Amino acid sequence: MIEPPVLIYDGDCGFCTRSVRLAERLPVRMRVLTWQEADLAAYRTTPDRARHEVLWVAPSGRVFGGAAAVAELLKSCRAPWPVAGFALSAPVLRTLAGWAYRAIAANRYRLPGGTPACRLPDEQRPGRSDRS
Repeated sequence: MIEPPVLIYDGDCGFCTRSVRLAERLPVRMRVLTWQEADLAAYRTTPDRARHEVLWVAPSGRVFGGAAAVAELLKSCRAPWPVAGFALSAPVLRTLAGWAYRAIAANRYRLPGGTPACRLPDEQRPGRSDRS
């Protein structure tokens, strides 16, 4: 049996957690893990990368981050969601989606569901010394 893809996100961030709760409502089979609890080496990624972007680990082991992770998540859903995923993967939209993702990630503490932990520098985030 092929393992389902894995969505890895920042469990210390309220905005990220709320966003993932919405993603869990999509028609897709996936595992959802916080990067703080995931065996990142087993998923061929690092804490540094996981701290900065949501990650989608495909069954093949390929890791997608940020806007590309969102696009892959949508492509893995039942219709009509794959259309949006393929659109986000198109060259022009992929660039725009990347810019939008980075802007949202940089300002997530200001967005609904954001928490004070989202605003802290990485070295001051809760549990940081335990997670490197």
